[in-house]
Amino acid sequence: MTLDLAGVGIGPFNLSLAALAEPVAGLDAAFFEREPEFRWHPGLMIEGAALQVPFLADLVSLVEPAHPLSFLSYLRDRGRLFPFYFAERFHIPRAEYEDYCTWAAGRITSARFARDVRSIGWSGGTFELAVEPGGVVRAYHVVLGVGTEPVLPEPLEHLAGERILHSADYLPARDRLLAADDVTIVGSGQSGAEVFLDLLRARPRGGLRWLTRTPAFAPMEYSKLGLEQFTPDYTRFFHGLDEPTRDRLVPSQWQLYKAISADTIGAIHDELYERTVGGGWPDVTLAPGVEVTAAAERAGRVELELRHVQQDRKATVTTDAVVCATGYRERALDELLEPLAGRIERDAAGRIAVDADYRVRLDAGGSLFVQNAERHTHGVGAPDLGLAAWRSARILNVVCGRPVYPLPDRTAFTTFGLEQP
Repeated sequence: MTLDLAGVGIGPFNLSLAALAEPVAGLDAAFFEREPEFRWHPGLMIEGAALQVPFLADLVSLVEPAHPLSFLSYLRDRGRLFPFYFAERFHIPRAEYEDYCTWAAGRITSARFARDVRSIGWSGGTFELAVEPGGVVRAYHVVLGVGTEPVLPEPLEHLAGERILHSADYLPARDRLLAADDVTIVGSGQSGAEVFLDLLRARPRGGLRWLTRTPAFAPMEYSKLGLEQFTPDYTRFFHGLDEPTRDRLVPSQWQLYKAISADTIGAIHDELYERTVGGGWPDVTLAPGVEVTAAAERAGRVELELRHVQQDRKATVTTDAVVCATGYRERALDELLEPLAGRIERDAAGRIAVDADYRVRLDAGGSLFVQNAERHTHGVGAPDLGLAAWRSARILNVVCGRPVYPLPDRTAFTTFGLEQP
């Protein structure tokens, strides 16, 4: 049998697509994930950490709020609707979001865990997926949702291990970090702030340092009109820009996706303030505008060479461990798509070209879609959970050739760009 739709990877985005595809009559779909079960950033399930988007950014609600796999349906099934109602929480704990996704994954019949897709080719009018175990699976349409991978700064990559780790691996290393005399955190996004706050609260002493290249420990843009840059309207506008303009624009929008929630900043300041009671200052360093230029091991410790970006001054510090909260990059697709290599269109920078409907531009007859691998073409909303259901619905409408899920023509009060009269 040839599938109508095959998904590679079951993270939140392909899980959203699978959920929306579940009730579509006559659609043969299967989603493959190499891990044995759903997991979502397990190394960052810090106690008290909250999702940075409202609970309505679940798998389905912003497209079909009456869907049986909505977050409210999950609460009803768990017998927790009244506690949630009285909690008055628009932003739910991160652990609760993972539990919700795990609950949904267990109810999606098309989900296939412990299935590793090794390669994707094209033959006889269909895609061929090499799946282990399972052999070859054929499909007319394929959606890639293989996620992202942690990135360490280039000066620290060669020392990756027990003393140099990414924030994605924080919780397994937490006890070791609490016991260390001196810990340095690099990176000032939400993950860096959460790691810093957790260590600050739990360590019995100081010896804590927080460095970032950005000019400030800045709050995430969270104004109502500012958030309209995470709407389908803005996504369409961004996709219509030329490649050089898009490449200049994304780094300038760092406060949309690389900054810190105001609540977390407030909690950090409160913790530091309490340590000044009775006089003195906490044994903690917070230094924005500082980059790590080199690193070396010295007598079982790590020596970091630093440069202040604005002052252009250099310094050296020695620390016992470094946690790099330095973000993620889109997972490389070259090996997976090697059989299609000559058929894929790429942009001037060698990146996969993606059309407005999230299809990779290629000369095969079927459609190969991507989820969260298109920031260079669709903007900073690509990894945002708030756009998950909308993007999944748009892909599903293309696959089915009809508006299975009607989508609104307008989603923002802001007008992005100027239309020709």
